[in-house]
Amino acid sequence: MSDRVPDQPIHGTDVCAIVVTYRPDAAFPARLSGVSPQVGMTVIVDNASSDAERSMLREAASDPNIDLVFNAENLGLARALNIGIQRAATLGYSWVLLLDQDTRVELDMVRTLSAIHASFPDRERLAVLGSNFSDATERTNDAIGHESPGEHWEEVERVITSGSLLPLETHFAIGPFREEFFIDYVDEEYCLRAKAKGYRIIKSRKHLMSHAIGSPTVRKMFGTSKWTTNHAPDRRYYIARNNTVLLREYGDYRAGMWAWKSFRRCLRQCKRIALYEQMKTRKIAAVIHGLWDGIRGNMGPRNPQPHTSTTAPTTAASAASGRNTPGENPRKRQTKPAA
Repeated sequence: MSDRVPDQPIHGTDVCAIVVTYRPDAAFPARLSGVSPQVGMTVIVDNASSDAERSMLREAASDPNIDLVFNAENLGLARALNIGIQRAATLGYSWVLLLDQDTRVELDMVRTLSAIHASFPDRERLAVLGSNFSDATERTNDAIGHESPGEHWEEVERVITSGSLLPLETHFAIGPFREEFFIDYVDEEYCLRAKAKGYRIIKSRKHLMSHAIGSPTVRKMFGTSKWTTNHAPDRRYYIARNNTVLLREYGDYRAGMWAWKSFRRCLRQCKRIALYEQMKTRKIAAVIHGLWDGIRGNMGPRNPQPHTSTTAPTTAASAASGRNTPGENPRKRQTKPAA
């Protein structure tokens, strides 16, 4: 890691953006171009996309400040994030900016986050600096926060993964993202764990990116608007299972009341699926499966691939000539101005 410690001002060249991809769409390179000029390096960790999609990623990674890692299988969001973070540490970065493949960032994101960090009075205990976002569906995002009058940030209980700025020194003290969660609630579990260790989480008040949760649609019923995310069956499984695990591990419930609370939440999911979504039977079955596995503590991928392991090493691709070798600090040859 670099000599710059988290308490000092953040410059764009201190930050490595990490973008996890899984079957990215054709507009991904355009969104990537909004991130790359703001940071010192961008690491793309791909979870077994198709050959055509990987060809698109290789073309995007012709930029020498973009590093590309290909996983031989879909290892899940948490594992991919951990791979990207380890790569950023190897390259000498002290901060990472985590992004989803469908997030479109504002051009002043890193500069704004740096200013917020500089104004925060308890920088040594900062675990995550999150980015507020405008929902692509025009809904209101619902992070739980505490007002800080006169500041450009608010203290919150949790933030979503995308747009999160993490100091690596603190991250390694908290521990890696929980890989057995695979995808959903990875961010919330990390925030809960950080707060349990005495760290703080803040979020920008300003919208710094555009982001959507799932593929939401709105339905009118009895004069009111009802939103539903239209998550695929596997996502419904992980949502039900991982939420159950969090209620068991972090909820203040007597006896087995955490299971009853999770059951009620799953019923609400099933109701919304039955009323508003397609593939109703498969999705409801996935919710029930997730609830049951969460109660039993059965973790990991829902449908592990045969003869493979989620702990298998990844396949790294040097997509551009002159790629940095492990251990080399890319800023030694960098000419990009700080954000």
